[in-house]
Amino acid sequence: MNLLRPTLLALACLALPAGASDLPSLGDASSSIVSPEQEHRLGRAWLSVLRGQIDQLSDPQLKDYVETSVYRLAETSQLEDRRLEFVLLNSPQINAFAAPGGIVGVNGGLLLHAQTEGEYASVMAHELAHLSQRHFARGVEAQQRMQVPVMAAMLAGIVAAAAGAGDAGIATIMGAQAAAIQEQRRFSRQNEQEADRIGLLNLEKAGYDPRAMPSMFERLMRQYRYDSKPPEFLLTHPVTESRIADTRNRAEQYPSQGISDSLGYQLMRARTQLMFEETPGIAAKRFRAMLDSNPRLEAAHYGLAIAHIKGGRLAEARSELNALLTKKPNDLTYNLAMIELDSAANRLSDAQQRIERVRSLYPDSYPLEQARIDLLLKQNQTKEAEVALDQLLKQRSNDPDVWYQVAEVRGLTRNIIGLHQARAEFFALVGDYDQALEQLDLAKRRASSNFPLASRIDARQQELMEEKRALDKMMR
Repeated sequence: MNLLRPTLLALACLALPAGASDLPSLGDASSSIVSPEQEHRLGRAWLSVLRGQIDQLSDPQLKDYVETSVYRLAETSQLEDRRLEFVLLNSPQINAFAAPGGIVGVNGGLLLHAQTEGEYASVMAHELAHLSQRHFARGVEAQQRMQVPVMAAMLAGIVAAAAGAGDAGIATIMGAQAAAIQEQRRFSRQNEQEADRIGLLNLEKAGYDPRAMPSMFERLMRQYRYDSKPPEFLLTHPVTESRIADTRNRAEQYPSQGISDSLGYQLMRARTQLMFEETPGIAAKRFRAMLDSNPRLEAAHYGLAIAHIKGGRLAEARSELNALLTKKPNDLTYNLAMIELDSAANRLSDAQQRIERVRSLYPDSYPLEQARIDLLLKQNQTKEAEVALDQLLKQRSNDPDVWYQVAEVRGLTRNIIGLHQARAEFFALVGDYDQALEQLDLAKRRASSNFPLASRIDARQQELMEEKRALDKMMR
């Protein structure tokens, strides 16, 4: 795996990107160096490189939950530009981040460690606050203001050393560097405090209990107090006693009400727990142990059913799901699990009937539409699956998982030009522009006798070439 190059990695750390001093002065007074539109372009470029180098979670239900929950928080946040893009990392380590331009990243480990929806939402509200307060652009400005005095001090040290001052000159240089580092840390602490304050406000507006934020911080501090290598989240978001006390004092000023947890969140936690267990059998033991403590725990019954499906114990899975659906026949998550079970049991007509019934209740559900496409493919209805995927692209045109499947299905239907176009979009989304341009070359050759189509492919190729040039410039 190649390492992210310095400029783009710096975006994730909200640090100064190379060449920032060359950026034009656009936008409002708080963004005289980096405009919102520049942040947007920088963020999308960074995301494409990141996607090409990390293992992602592609589970439609988990993706849909994260996207829906964050958009819900964004609606009541101070975020003005709500063009968000998401990346879910296949890692059990707790982490979440917000990069310039509306990029929101979540490790699967966040759902493992955040015990309630409120705790999970508190982390995401904090990350959205980094975006709404434009901490990246402000960080660039802070470093720009520091640059002249720091460089002057370092120059004085170099001159002193050259003039024979020896250790005194070296001390001046080291002192200037230390001052710069300290100023960066001070600005980072200010950003964290501001993100906590804005995040608490957003939690309350979105209907959550703000007390979930100090609760999450306390849990993390207890869990990793003596850990020699704390998770990335605690390295980039250091938790201290004073920070916990500050967030708790602020949270106590809000009314004691709001959402603290939900069944929907616990169902997604169960899915996530299963993803990171070594085997379905070990996961089943975990969920049985939870049920021994609380037999009425719906999320554990659901997790046990999914573990049984993965482990091939279909009759036991059906028993669990039938009990859940008897209580809640229209629950989307339980119906999706039964569709998965019927498909695994080759009861395809039962799965199809269930999909059609549930689609009338949830016509815009991405996980349900993905389940329908998967079933069409299992029924060898590839043309119908291709049509359904084309419709899905209207909602998820920036989802590399969808483009990957589109390419696969177009290959099955012998739509070779479309296959190359889909591969090009997939490669562009994961930052491999050379492969993307090569795929469009192949598509253009096959479309040479169709002038309108060839022209559209050529226009797209020109767009990707421009994106590649911009990315290469940022990575130098």
